[in-house]
Amino acid sequence: MNPKNDSIAARRRPRAVLIVPGLALLLLLTTALFLSGIISPVRIVASADKEEQVEPHAGEWQTWILESGSQLRLPPPPDKATTKDEIDELRALAAQRDAAALAQIAYWNSGAPAYRWNEIARDTLLKNTVAGHGAERVLALMNVAIYDATIAAWDSKYTYDRPRPSEFRSSVDPVFPNPASPSYPSEHAVAAGAASEVLAFLFPEDAEFFRERAAEAGSALLLAGVQYPSDVEAGMVLGQQVAERVIQYAQTDGSDAQWDGVMPSGPCNWTGVNPIAPASGTWKTWALSSGSEFRPPPPIDCASSDKEAEMAELRNFERTRKHNVIALFNEYGSGAARGHWYWNEKLGLKMFEYGLDGNPPRSARAYALLAVTRQDVSVACFDAKYAYWAIRPFQLDPTFQTLFPTPNHPTYPAAHACVTIATADVMSYLFPADAAAFQAIAQDAGESRIWAGIHFRSDVEAGNALGHDVAQKVIALAQNDGSP
Repeated sequence: MNPKNDSIAARRRPRAVLIVPGLALLLLLTTALFLSGIISPVRIVASADKEEQVEPHAGEWQTWILESGSQLRLPPPPDKATTKDEIDELRALAAQRDAAALAQIAYWNSGAPAYRWNEIARDTLLKNTVAGHGAERVLALMNVAIYDATIAAWDSKYTYDRPRPSEFRSSVDPVFPNPASPSYPSEHAVAAGAASEVLAFLFPEDAEFFRERAAEAGSALLLAGVQYPSDVEAGMVLGQQVAERVIQYAQTDGSDAQWDGVMPSGPCNWTGVNPIAPASGTWKTWALSSGSEFRPPPPIDCASSDKEAEMAELRNFERTRKHNVIALFNEYGSGAARGHWYWNEKLGLKMFEYGLDGNPPRSARAYALLAVTRQDVSVACFDAKYAYWAIRPFQLDPTFQTLFPTPNHPTYPAAHACVTIATADVMSYLFPADAAAFQAIAQDAGESRIWAGIHFRSDVEAGNALGHDVAQKVIALAQNDGSP
């Protein structure tokens, strides 16, 4: 891969199929051969030049759970006779396109297949008040499943090159232009099968809801006339097969680890009760070898002159309304409770801005990279927190007043700095033109913890360093994942 041109923003793929005049005769001849029965319909390619299609080599990209995109390669799509029957079924469905059907089509065709499922996941996390490590784990599991399923789908798509229904029979009238990729299997059904089953495992009380949404996603593409029933059926099965493997991973990722309840009691140690997520630093990581791979050095001795200088910085800081607004936003608007929401939505917006809503593999890759980064850096940050159990400012000086209550876990390193810097680095890799804006957000997030008085400066500096290290590990993997 060329590291000089590896940003996601540099790869807007055309949605329309470009047919140069010199190739028109070839397509006419191919069609004639098909109509005469000499060739199989599954070998008619939607575009004469595969390089004009959406990521024709994405089936070769590196996967997270699967051994490769070809591990679950589907059997060939139906033959000519069955395809004709499916065309008749699509014509009948087209007659049912009322206002409700068109709204369903519009909903599922807004953005890449991963887009709506990330919305559904975010709403589910909010409904169930899942935040912090739990939220990052959910998004990582779901987005890895969508990504691997999409790569597997692309392997089958370009193995069989099945034409879209209206390319097979012009009497099929699609609601929107055909995606510039082969029809089999359905990319939306693949994402739906993967996401719905992972979410059903994680939130079993809502399993029926997720599966109903998956069925709705598949039927929307049939109503739209851009895929065959067999595309949707095969895609759903493929997505579910990937989900099974992700669920097996989730069952052994250590997220059910129990803390032994032992707290150190030295003069520089955190002195609270019922600490938040004390065993989360032991959870399995995706890109890191473990949560301790980049563990920072020990914090400053709380009895040292350096620590007294840090405490003096907090005491002497004059909070302005601007500082308070930024600090409160980072605590309640984009912090542990909603940080996943904030950055996930920002990523979705960038997909539309850069035209990547029509590129399912690259969109799924971006969602997975963001989710894996945030999961791994959260684990790494809490590994360090509970390796050192460092005292908070208000505990070191009981007379000191913070802007808002201090989170109930040790101070070193600062989690906002860890997670936000890592997030900004990966977002900067994906969208380098926006890097300055991402980095500014991350710097504000770290500094805001000092402004609020809940962290020492060395906590933030250690968090920034850890965040950079984790992000660089993920980016290095991304640069060698086979995506051009």
